[in-house]
Amino acid sequence: MSKKVAEQLVDMLIQSGIKRIYAVTGDSLNELNDAVRRSPDIQWIHVRHEEAGAYAAAAEAELHGLACCAGSSGPGHVHLINGLYDAHRAGAAVLAIASTCATAEFGSGYFQETNTTKLFDDCSHYNQIATTPAQLPRMAQAALQHAFHHKGVSVLGLPGDVSSMEAVENMSADRTYFSKAVIRPADEELLALSKLINSHKKIAIFCGVGAAEAHDEVVKLAAMLKAPVGYSFRGKMSIQYDNPYEVGMTGLLGLPSAYHSMHESDLVILLGTDFPYVPFIPQDKVLVQIDTKPERLGRRAKLEMGLHGDIKTSLAALIPLLDANEDDSFLNAQLKVYEKVKEHLHTYVEDKGKADAIHPEAVAFEINKLATDDAIFTVDTGMCCVWGSRYIHATGKRSMLGSFNHGSMANAMPHAIGAALSSPDRQVVALCGDGGISMLLGDLATIKQYNLPIKLVVFNNRSLGMVKLEMEVAGLPDAETDMVNPDFALVAEAMGIKGITISDPDHLELLLKEAFLHNGPVLVNVMTDPNALAMPPKIEFKMMKGMALSMTKLMLGGKFDEVLDTVKSNYKHLKSIID
Repeated sequence: MSKKVAEQLVDMLIQSGIKRIYAVTGDSLNELNDAVRRSPDIQWIHVRHEEAGAYAAAAEAELHGLACCAGSSGPGHVHLINGLYDAHRAGAAVLAIASTCATAEFGSGYFQETNTTKLFDDCSHYNQIATTPAQLPRMAQAALQHAFHHKGVSVLGLPGDVSSMEAVENMSADRTYFSKAVIRPADEELLALSKLINSHKKIAIFCGVGAAEAHDEVVKLAAMLKAPVGYSFRGKMSIQYDNPYEVGMTGLLGLPSAYHSMHESDLVILLGTDFPYVPFIPQDKVLVQIDTKPERLGRRAKLEMGLHGDIKTSLAALIPLLDANEDDSFLNAQLKVYEKVKEHLHTYVEDKGKADAIHPEAVAFEINKLATDDAIFTVDTGMCCVWGSRYIHATGKRSMLGSFNHGSMANAMPHAIGAALSSPDRQVVALCGDGGISMLLGDLATIKQYNLPIKLVVFNNRSLGMVKLEMEVAGLPDAETDMVNPDFALVAEAMGIKGITISDPDHLELLLKEAFLHNGPVLVNVMTDPNALAMPPKIEFKMMKGMALSMTKLMLGGKFDEVLDTVKSNYKHLKSIID
């Protein structure tokens, strides 16, 4: 063949639908970079840090099915790791190209040498290194198949010397096959499940991201069973909208209504969820679960039945076997609780806070109003997840991305890069924590370089807010959680991005509107209340005891003003605890 291995690989990437590679070029990646440069059908995205590139690829994969990032030998590999862990745990189909030193140097302790097979083993479904031109196309095809169908990361090792060699024709397929299967439980299992469901009247439904394509079937099931519908954070955007039976999220970020409905029911149907927080799942109820990955069945709770199937197909087959429940008293009671919860959430919207202590709830509420119906939101791990989960509403067209499984900081801004590049026709809004954006601040330059019209809203509470809350609930005075931040708006301006600072709650709506109307990237630095807390849906006595102990320790340590500020900032929560 009259082409190099690097060119052959680029051709295969293009054929699979990959349109860009997120990477920092150099050394062993240079041949691949040059092959991309000469092709009009693929783009090299020059990120400032490979971790940001992996996050960006993960976002593109979640939105469009398959994406690619790359890292060069040594430090480039290590920099990819955190973003690839996030992609792998999220089920995002990402191909990571790990270029290496020349094959002749393997095992010699050469400059920047790393063992890619060992390094990426725990965050990939496929992980091989091509040491000959004949291996490369077979491995590339296998890597793409694994990433797409196993839903996770594939790593393809590419030595620098191999990439410059003459390509060899592949003895097997060059194409990636994007086939889909219909999976549902066996007839006898569906019949047994229907009999179990028909024997109960107080039923709750809980959905995860695995039910994303089954919105209409879930609503139909809820209507037939008169069942309230709760959901996980990842399930929110696909289940909440146009759903008169929804009662919100449960979990650490969730609402009392969803928790209440599950714990007051007799039977809970778990659909497409691998919800990890076992204390929020009632263990004394009849539980049934349906999932496309049978290995997940029963690993969070003791099940009466665990069934293998995709949610859309399984529910379509199950619903005709069910009896309609005519008693809607349980459903109406749960919806009434939900209405009270929503009224409580609105309290912080009406009172926007004070100077340099704007309520973060009010910020998220305004963002929700200003964002388009098909906006893509990215949320940093921590308090931004809380405000995004509670105040950003689903429309059926919106998307929300976050580090929901891996739980890493710093994801919102690089996720937004991948979202903006792969979905240029959609608005992209990043809800960034001050701690998160500080970690990968350099990639603001990537946003500017590609003129991505991302709206970056920094919730600047001058602390690691979620960590502070965790310590206080555990009865520990928060230590080393405070942050001395730069002026993020000025940092953005220095990088050529419009910067706006909001410190007065009376200016919140006006200045956010200005930011959203700006034609180009903009960073909004909002000075939020550092003492704002997020109460979980069920307040345990030990949590209140821990908080009281923490506050007492702070007072004895001479920090009475901080205790008073915390109480003042969260007095509205007291009603929900007492009720």
